[in-house]
Formats: sequence, C-alpha cells, structure tokens
Amino acid sequence: MTAQIHAFRFNAMGCPCELQLQAIGAEVARAVALLAQAEVDRLDRKYSHYRVDSLVARIGASADAGNSIDVDDETADLLDFSASLHAQSGGRFDISAGALTGLWDLHNRRVPGGAEIASALSRCGWQRVVWQRPRLTLGVPGMRLDLGGVVKEYAADRAAQCCRDAGIAHGLVDLGGDIAVIGAHGDGTPWLAGIKAPHDTRHALARIELYRGGLATSGDYERVMVVDGRRYSHIVDPMSGHPVESFASVSVLAETCLVAGAASTLGMLLGRQAGYEWLRALGLPFLCIDGEGKAAGTLTPG
Repeated sequence: MTAQIHAFRFNAMGCPCELQLQAIGAEVARAVALLAQAEVDRLDRKYSHYRVDSLVARIGASADAGNSIDVDDETADLLDFSASLHAQSGGRFDISAGALTGLWDLHNRRVPGGAEIASALSRCGWQRVVWQRPRLTLGVPGMRLDLGGVVKEYAADRAAQCCRDAGIAHGLVDLGGDIAVIGAHGDGTPWLAGIKAPHDTRHALARIELYRGGLATSGDYERVMVVDGRRYSHIVDPMSGHPVESFASVSVLAETCLVAGAASTLGMLLGRQAGYEWLRALGLPFLCIDGEGKAAGTLTPG
C-alpha cells in the first residue's frame, strides 16, 4: 500500500494552521495529527498572554506581588534563548515588553497616547529582569512577558518532532506561515512554500523548496491596524515604544523554525537598511520584501 499525503486544518495561536502528513492509511495520519495539534494547544495554553490561567499570567501576577517564580526547563530554555536575542539585537528583541505590546494590541483599534506609551515603557526592559535559572524576577509591578516572538515557531518545531516520534518521517507543519519540515517527501522531493505578495496575499511573490528545517516570515501586511488611513504594524519596537516602519515582510530559512522566526523578527525590528545588512551578515537564506513588492536577498539554501 502506497503512502498518501493527508492534510489536516485547524486554528491555534490566533491563526489558521495545517499539517500535511505522508502516511499509509488515513487513520494513522489522523491519530498523529491529533497528537501534533494537542502539542500546539498545550503551548498556546501555557504561554498565551490572553489567558488568565497561563504561565505568562502567573509570572505577571508574581511581578505585581513583588515575588519571584521558579520556571520549568522548557520555559527556562525559551528565556535563555530570548535573553541571547536581546543581547544580539541591542535590546530591540525584548520579551519583557508585554505592557507595551498589549497597549498596541491590534484588537484595540486605537493609537495610544504619549503618556500611555511612556507608562508602558517604564514597565518594560530586560535590564529590569533578574533571571537566574530557574528563578525569574520581573523587577517592576505591571511588567508582563510577551513570548509571541518565539512560541509559535517553537510550537511548529515541537509539533514536527511529535510527528517524527509517532513514526511520521515525511510531512510539514504550517502554523500561520511559520513552517517546520518533518521530512521531505518519501521520494526525496521537497515541499513547496510560497511567500505572499504584500498587495495581494492570494498570490505568491516567491517560492521556496523545503527539504528540512524551518521557514518563518515576519511581516506587517496581514496583522496590521489601520487608523485614519495610517498602517501600524503588530511588531513594536521596545526602544521607541512605537510599531516598526520596516519591510512588508522578512522570511528566513534555518535549521529550526525557532531560529528562523527569531532572525526574521530581528530583521523587521532593525529596519530596512540595518535589518538587511544584519541578515546578510548572518548568513542564513533570507528574503526581504518592501511595501511595493520589491524583493532583496534569496531563499535558496546554501
């Protein structure tokens, strides 16, 4: 019996998701898909900053009470990774900026005032955090973590590993455009992924062949707020307190979706010129697309 590709669609982490699994038998594929989806849901419940029962909420409550909190190894690894990104980016990648990103939440549909931004900035900043694994102390009441820059990509990697552990060797995990490859097709051919055009997201401006690793895209043309004719990105610069004015999107290919996502987000945060130069020096395959659809870089694996 020949293995077939089975597709499973679901919603998680505020975005449409899809699993493509190559397996012999639909029931086998469905059982593995449920395991992968359960892993994504677990991470969503654990790290969501919208839920009152998440670990992120408990960490915020500890800050309000002036207490420290011990975290598990999984969380500690994500905090270590985020701390290294903070150092590499000169402070622009900052998971302690939850008070600020919450202020610019696209669901609010409003532009915050200067006093609101200043207040939020006073409750942000990794330099105010004491992190001595496994103990975490947010140094200011009202500080909040926002792990949105790492969790979805980490979830894609974890879902792919769940599939491998369950015996699936060929497949793809797509969490809202953040992709982790389980393995190339059984015949060795790659999966194909498209990078959407900024003015018409129904069409792909570029295509990439994926054999392994992860592909992540950060951009402002899907998750964006428009107020009085002005567009505001969901990616907020914790240095200025305002959404970034950068590329329409940055896509990066790496050994894991987590690394690809961190690099694409940093490329957006650093802005067009500095971001492009940083990505080029990084050495990973990347593609930057501006608001007019002009592309720079290449996603061809080295």
